[in-house]
Amino acid sequence: MILTINPATEEILAEYPVMTSADIEELLEAAQCAASVWKETPISERKVAMNRLADLLREQKDEHATIISREMGKPFKEAVSEVEKCAWVCEYYAQHAEEFLQNETVDVDGMTGMVTFEPLGVVLGVMPWNFPFWQVIRFAAAIMMAGNGVVIKHAPNVTGAAIALESLFKEAGFPLNLYRTLHIELEDVDRMVGEIIAHPVIKAVSVTGSTGAGMAVAEKAGRALKRSVLELGGNDPYVVLDDANLRQAVDVCIASRLLNAGQSCIAAKRFIVHHSIKSRFEEMLLERMREAKMGDPFDPSVRIGPLARKDLRDALHLQVEQSRELGAKVLCGGEIPDRKGFFYPATIVTDVSPGMAVYGEETFGPVATVIEALDDDDAVRIANDSPYGLGSAVFSSDPERAKTVAGRLDAGNCFVNAMVKSDPRLPFGGIKQSGYGRELSRYGIREFVNVKSMFFG
Repeated sequence: MILTINPATEEILAEYPVMTSADIEELLEAAQCAASVWKETPISERKVAMNRLADLLREQKDEHATIISREMGKPFKEAVSEVEKCAWVCEYYAQHAEEFLQNETVDVDGMTGMVTFEPLGVVLGVMPWNFPFWQVIRFAAAIMMAGNGVVIKHAPNVTGAAIALESLFKEAGFPLNLYRTLHIELEDVDRMVGEIIAHPVIKAVSVTGSTGAGMAVAEKAGRALKRSVLELGGNDPYVVLDDANLRQAVDVCIASRLLNAGQSCIAAKRFIVHHSIKSRFEEMLLERMREAKMGDPFDPSVRIGPLARKDLRDALHLQVEQSRELGAKVLCGGEIPDRKGFFYPATIVTDVSPGMAVYGEETFGPVATVIEALDDDDAVRIANDSPYGLGSAVFSSDPERAKTVAGRLDAGNCFVNAMVKSDPRLPFGGIKQSGYGRELSRYGIREFVNVKSMFFG
């Protein structure tokens, strides 16, 4: 059985049966049949179902946000925003898929060449718990508008959300079995996912998760010679230059660090601050972090809910403790509260140097790391001194200076004077240990199609 637990109360929410090998085989065969029909369905008809899905998400947003908050602890108002964003990406691909998949003609020595974009078949998505609706929908909307079927292996601690998503696709009018969910026990997930990737029905795989999970999936996909997209972890640097608007910079840094209790791959994690403004930045940051109320996700005044699981909370605290032992200074937080639930307070760690856990590792929770930089070159060096390369940000009142620094950062995304966000209109993904491939925009929908060259002599 799969158990889901409310991270705010530690109470068991539900128990769900797991699938047998025979169940999974039947599911994959049904998905293949549905995908073979769907690929022949005109985009105009796919668009109707996708727009209906967007409508249902908006109509039922409170219902689904409640599931999200109960299963993984996200503040309810943030969960509502997550569901609303899902509706947006559905509408985006319904509107633009035909344009993105339009045949392209090429002149080949006076004769005609053509490039077409054809569906692959059934694509496996291995999805995380931190944005249980958004991560799935942003993947599935593009995949399905391209004419593919989808099979999802969701995180077991958000099984209720996984079931709700499958019901939404059915209600929206997509063909039965075109979108299916696998229910696999955590203890058996590595073996089962490997077998599913190798299955002839599965044509490609996308994973959003930790670097370790991405490596494991990429290895299995590589052995099967199947395409993969990896959206993995990050240790995102936010570079604050000495001419930055400090009030604006702190506001954005706080918003990014505390969103979803800091459980986001693109959350601000390392604040790299020019030495001349470091003290003032820390004062303002400390004031704002102390204001962040922690508690019940359904309390509208709460900024920080619990972390999703006890092991995640304990691992985060260990990173803070190990860094403190090596000389880092904790300005606030840094202690596990004596209460029910997997809570961890807003925490600032400063005087951070290489070798400390909070310097080099991803901190998946509300822990802000402050690192001093001597100048722009030093800030870039520190920012790039990481195995990760997902998101980054630069704060400066000089647009050209900010653009220059941004251009030197090793990352898949860089925002200037703004918080890093995933947006349907922009490609999203990372480099180095943050993964490869892209989601969203025209680049995302073309990741899982056969780009076929044709020539007419």
